[in-house]
Amino acid sequence: MVDFDLLVSLETKLMETLDDSAVVDGHDFGSGKFNIFVLTNEPAATFAEAHRVVLDESLPNELRSAYRERTGQDWLIIWPSGFTQFSVL
Repeated sequence: MVDFDLLVSLETKLMETLDDSAVVDGHDFGSGKFNIFVLTNEPAATFAEAHRVVLDESLPNELRSAYRERTGQDWLIIWPSGFTQFSVL
């Protein structure tokens, strides 16, 4: 339950911080991990803002970030640099 509360808190802070530059479009939660889905036309800039929120909240930084084009199937990894595999569980 603590992890779920953390997810909801982080999702709320992202909604407040990203404002009109992106839409926080939901989340999923399970197996000790959670995903927050964000729709944006500027993935790198949006990630930079979101990453600052994670750091400001002193959350464990196990953050992984990737994006894909709306009609695409392949994930393009933003963080961490050099990371070669990404999946949404």
